[in-house]
Amino acid sequence: MKAYQIKIELIDSEPLIWRRVIVPAEITFKRLHDTIQFAMGWWDYHLYEFDFPEEKLRITCDDESFDEWKYYSAKYKTVKPTKKEDPLGIIGRMLETKLKKSQSTKIDKYLEKHTAFEYVYDFGDHWQHQIQLERVIDDYLFGYPQVLEGEGSCPPEDVGGIGGYEEFLKAWNNPKHPEHDSVREWGEGMNYQPFNIADTNELMKDCLKLKKV
Repeated sequence: MKAYQIKIELIDSEPLIWRRVIVPAEITFKRLHDTIQFAMGWWDYHLYEFDFPEEKLRITCDDESFDEWKYYSAKYKTVKPTKKEDPLGIIGRMLETKLKKSQSTKIDKYLEKHTAFEYVYDFGDHWQHQIQLERVIDDYLFGYPQVLEGEGSCPPEDVGGIGGYEEFLKAWNNPKHPEHDSVREWGEGMNYQPFNIADTNELMKDCLKLKKV
């Protein structure tokens, strides 16, 4: 089957946290999200979106935002909101970008047109990932994603974004740090651990295998 080799990088992580992954071409963005979650080591606690600024497009799981965009898109399909209706320009800015649902949008059209794009996980901590298409594979033999290689442990959920993770590492790695013990206890409770490619691939094989029609 057709597949894509992609590289996932956690933007601003130092040292860089990254994974090289193969994904079947026929999957949706929801399944690409699932793949990124497994490959990186996230726990799928939060909302996410894929951004294609060249097309003024966001692909998201955020049903509330999608329903709001759909309502205003229909209401202002032929006319712009008046100053009274939109005094701060919020509706106007919302309508500048089209929204699609991740669970009903397939990746193939977008990956081959936009070989690099951004995936944001957790709108609070705002984990930004760069997704780069590296290779198109015509004869992929497996109906599930695989991690080929990667480096770096995934930050714990809710650690506070890149800045919070940097502070976390200072305490985690320094036994003399006044918060070392408490941070160690919290991090272990959040399952902070080294990246294990074999375990990750086993999980993806079990959980993300394509269903035969």
